[in-house]
Amino acid sequence: MAWEYVCPHCQLVQGRFEQSQVSDVQLGLDQLTPEEWQDIITNDEDGTNRIWVTCDTCQQVFDQYPERTVLPHLYS
Repeated sequence: MAWEYVCPHCQLVQGRFEQSQVSDVQLGLDQLTPEEWQDIITNDEDGTNRIWVTCDTCQQVFDQYPERTVLPHLYS
């Protein structure tokens, strides 16, 4: 099993940790509310825990072109 940081917009894998290397507490995930956990973390069939966070590049695009956050098809 692993923890994988993935951008929900461009699908870029930003980082990956094997669960034997690091715990959810070490990643700071214990600070999330149950609602936040449900919103940003998914589990795949293979046991990978995906943490969905916007990458720096996508964030810069959204900062420069805020309309892309309401019209996601403009991003492609």
